[in-house]
Amino acid sequence: MLKKAGFVTAATAALLMVGGTAFAAPAETSAPKSATEDITFDDAYYQFIDGGAALGYGAASLVAGAYTGIARTPWLILSHDGD
Repeated sequence: MLKKAGFVTAATAALLMVGGTAFAAPAETSAPKSATEDITFDDAYYQFIDGGAALGYGAASLVAGAYTGIARTPWLILSHDGD
């Protein structure tokens, strides 16, 4: 049973890290500009901010998932039904 719980916790953490950023629809496309267009300071600034937000969200999700797994472990041990 504990092996299953660890796998579920790891899978949940991975989905939270990837899912929040991979499936979010940005307001405007973040595709790179063509070589004929100049990238402005504003473009670079907001891309950096968006990337930092995605990184922070992923890290926070991973930590929250880990703490949830740690908090649930005693309950999983005590409610072990012999699987």
